[in-house]
Amino acid sequence: MTDFMRWLYAHYILPSLRAADRRGYGEAISSLENDLAGDRRTDYDLALEFYAGEAFLLGLRTGAGLGASLCPPPSDR
Repeated sequence: MTDFMRWLYAHYILPSLRAADRRGYGEAISSLENDLAGDRRTDYDLALEFYAGEAFLLGLRTGAGLGASLCPPPSDR
């Protein structure tokens, strides 16, 4: 992960995850966050950072790929 992605995760992605509606997932997430200790918690945090960053980049790539299909075609004159 690049330095920029680490910064983006810490300043944008992680705060968004913390503020997200956890309805339906709250108990499972709390269980993971509270029951893991030591190295397992560190592994969980690193895995979350990696997969959240990759999901963000996937969203960017997908959005860029869909851009042309979302614009109306130019009209013939």
